[in-house]
Amino acid sequence: MSSGSESRGLGRTPPPIDVIQLKPGMENVTVRVRVLNTTQPRTIETKKGTRTISNAIVGDSTGRVEAVLWGEKAATLKAGDVVEIKGAWVTEYRGKVQLNIGKGTSITHLPGDSVPEEVPESSPKATGRPFTPGRGSRRGFTTRRKRGEESE
Repeated sequence: MSSGSESRGLGRTPPPIDVIQLKPGMENVTVRVRVLNTTQPRTIETKKGTRTISNAIVGDSTGRVEAVLWGEKAATLKAGDVVEIKGAWVTEYRGKVQLNIGKGTSITHLPGDSVPEEVPESSPKATGRPFTPGRGSRRGFTTRRKRGEESE
């Protein structure tokens, strides 16, 4: 059996959903988005050690969301790219929804007209509850929030 990252929905690709529908706790998410901007890769310290990440703002006709690209996926997106992202997962960090892209996530480039150039400023709504590792988390990523600390 695999490490658990592919255990749910094995062999099944869910249909793409709109960015505005993303909610913390969702797994195996597929979205079709335009990359609005990106950051350079950087290293951070996590409970699992030093990790390389980069960030991007991606969006579709319904809104925009921050994407976090982990490890080998860091810096694989460029501003202006139109892509389909499969196998992503959604978390909440500092009160905002984040789309996470990692080793098990695929990124496929699409024709430029697949996603409108105009992306509204709206973003998916966070739940307001802190992310709890181990509860619905297939990868065990954690935020730096300490247990008992309230989010703003």
